[in-house]
Amino acid sequence: MSRFITIYSRRGCHLCEVAVEKVRDLQPEYGYQVQEIFIDGDSELSSEYGEQVPVIHIDGKPHDFFRVNEERFRAALS
Repeated sequence: MSRFITIYSRRGCHLCEVAVEKVRDLQPEYGYQVQEIFIDGDSELSSEYGEQVPVIHIDGKPHDFFRVNEERFRAALS
């Protein structure tokens, strides 16, 4: 079963760029799919995630925000 990672982010957000890079670096090892969703201009997503971006979901469930803790991320995928 292929896992699915969603990253909610904003354009120009340095922490978001770092999170996306970390998630993509680990992608070959775990074989998950990645989708980055920009919340800019989406009032519903901006209201939900606001200043917490980047927000990481694994298989549709909230996992982490602000930074990708590699150890926690790997544990969640195992």
